[in-house]
Amino acid sequence: MGTEVVARAKHVPISARKVRRVIDEVRGLSAEEALEVLHFMPHSAARPVAKLIRSAIANAEQNFEIPRDELYVSRIVADEGPGVMPGKGLRPRFGGRGRWRPIRKRSSHITVVLEEEEVSEEE
Repeated sequence: MGTEVVARAKHVPISARKVRRVIDEVRGLSAEEALEVLHFMPHSAARPVAKLIRSAIANAEQNFEIPRDELYVSRIVADEGPGVMPGKGLRPRFGGRGRWRPIRKRSSHITVVLEEEEVSEEE
């Protein structure tokens, strides 16, 4: 097990359910392959996930001096953020019997953990 590099994005304005659909495709890939796969994905959640992986790669290069070709996505998680986005407030959505329901603007917290690949030396 190598060095772990963590990057987090909070209050991303996409529901966690939609983000999970994207992150399931890149879990376990090398960091470069993950960025390549995300580039060609049609889902809107691919852009913030790719941005977060690029941030984790930059953290690894700057803080730990790990080259980007030795990194792979060991863990990637999307948790639910607050139901009401900060600063947005509640807006009414009309419900049955003259009542109203709040419009839920779902957000998510995304965590990416990149790990250094173990290079086995054959003798």
